[in-house]
Amino acid sequence: MDILDQPERDADGERVVDFEPEEAPLLPEQTRDDTERGWGETSASNDERLYEDRPPHWG
Repeated sequence: MDILDQPERDADGERVVDFEPEEAPLLPEQTRDDTERGWGETSASNDERLYEDRPPHWG
């Protein structure tokens, strides 16, 4: 059987396309540099030290 003897088919029309990929995205939503840790900041609060170091005239 020759390929030219077969009826014409739309191969792209029969192809199954998955619109939701199962693999991880190529680019992340947020980079490490775009976080507090990336800027060198810590998540620990500094409030206690500031209350202890306040001047005496603040009462």
